[in-house]
Amino acid sequence: MQLVRALSLDGIKGRIVVFAVLAALVPTMMTAMIAYANNKRALTNQITETLQTTSSQTARELALWFDDRLRDLRVFASSYEVTENVETMSARRGDTTLVRASRLRLTNYLAVLEEQFPDYSELAVLDDDHRLLTASGDGGTSLLQAIDWLTSVRGEAFVVGGTFTDEERGQVLRVAVPVRATDGRFLGALAAQLNLGAARAIMSNFAPDDAGRLHLTDARGTTLLSSASRIGGAADAALGDGAIRAVREGRTGPVRYVDAAGDEILGAIRWLPQLNWVVIAEVLESRAFAQVARLRNLTVFVVTLLLFAVGFIAYRLALLIVRPLDRLTKGAAEVARGDLAVDLPVVGGGEVGYLTSVFNNMVSRLREGHQKLDAINETLRLKNEELERLSIIDGLTGLVNRRHLMDTLDHEARRTRRSKHSFSILMVDVDHFKELNDTYGHQFGDEVLVRISSILTHTVREVDTAGRYGGEEFVLLLPDTDASGAQHAAERIRECLARGSISVRGQEISVTVSIGVAEFPRDGETAGTLLAAADGALYDAKRNGRNQVSHRGRRIGVITSE
Repeated sequence: MQLVRALSLDGIKGRIVVFAVLAALVPTMMTAMIAYANNKRALTNQITETLQTTSSQTARELALWFDDRLRDLRVFASSYEVTENVETMSARRGDTTLVRASRLRLTNYLAVLEEQFPDYSELAVLDDDHRLLTASGDGGTSLLQAIDWLTSVRGEAFVVGGTFTDEERGQVLRVAVPVRATDGRFLGALAAQLNLGAARAIMSNFAPDDAGRLHLTDARGTTLLSSASRIGGAADAALGDGAIRAVREGRTGPVRYVDAAGDEILGAIRWLPQLNWVVIAEVLESRAFAQVARLRNLTVFVVTLLLFAVGFIAYRLALLIVRPLDRLTKGAAEVARGDLAVDLPVVGGGEVGYLTSVFNNMVSRLREGHQKLDAINETLRLKNEELERLSIIDGLTGLVNRRHLMDTLDHEARRTRRSKHSFSILMVDVDHFKELNDTYGHQFGDEVLVRISSILTHTVREVDTAGRYGGEEFVLLLPDTDASGAQHAAERIRECLARGSISVRGQEISVTVSIGVAEFPRDGETAGTLLAAADGALYDAKRNGRNQVSHRGRRIGVITSE
């Protein structure tokens, strides 16, 4: 109750203000929330699609790059310099001079390859006993220690070892391919340390904008490479536990997780089957959805401003309404105390102005007293007659209203039943009336109803009764008329309307009607059943194309099928 009193909701002014604010707030907030949700959903789909495309393109380019490097190694391993010298060194181990010469030629060949192909930081050749024959640099021992999977390369096209960080060359990858003689015998393996600088360049080219980056990880989620772009600025930001868990679970497609810095990330995962590696494209949600956030903040600002404006306007309008009512209240109190000299000023028009005028007139009549009592009685009598007339007349069309029409129909049914004659009714409905209202406005709809009422009045006999049944429906009562005569009358009405038109803003609009015919007592022995039969016939006319007359399913006067 204290809140109600604070808001003055027990007064008209407070209620008007609160209603206006709520009327503006509720639809505006609902519209804003729906728009925000739709925009965020659309942007999320767009970002997800972009990330999936980026991860797919990066994975494809990395796979092509690795296939090219692997093809180079196979070419090196199958070259004459490698196969001939390896076979010589393995078969002539006792000939020290020949072995030394073969090793020198092989070492020089590997050095030339390393110089011409910068993607390889070190090349080494092992024989089938896992012995290091030669290497292009001084790191052959590390390659020998790392490549302990010589047994695997015997039956495989290639073997990929782990990655490690070289102080001079950065991230490198160990790879080995078999060396075979021309007859297919296994002679050993060509091992190499593959620089991943080119892979990093590929990732940098395909990396998202400054709000995202690309990661290359192994199947355990360990980061191998990251693009130069950095979310938030630091180059060493790591994957979050959510991304690592998604990789270990073997998931693909879009994922959401929190990175090591605690930021919410939207990412897409794509696997490289050759290496069992994973490419992850990710973007910071706060940066990606910055546009939607700005739109949300702008919407809140506009809604707040709108509430202030609506509240102020509603308050001013409430004052305009309440002040005349306060004067009326004070004037009524003075009259109650016996002061009949009250004469309130009429400010403005509308209901309140009218009420003020009525109040002043009431006080004036009270002052005149008995001398105008006869005039008042006469006025009341005339008013009663007018009310009686208005009680049976429709205010828009001037036809009788539904209540009077039903009374007349019941009376005619009783009279016709006694005389053993018949009468008919026509139920008229305007075609596509709702579309006319929606297209041209309700004022045009009222003009259509008035025109139809005029046509009905001038096309029926004096003994007939035309009334407005409701909305755009009219009912005509035709005494002493069978169904055939009613159908002809209905067709005249329909043709009269179909030939004419109504002007709306300089445009001529055609209006048609559908008419249902029912005969008493053939189609119904009571007013209700007769109206139901006419309504059914009208429904048949509507269903069969409109702009026609129907009786018992038989159509008359069809002009168009709309």
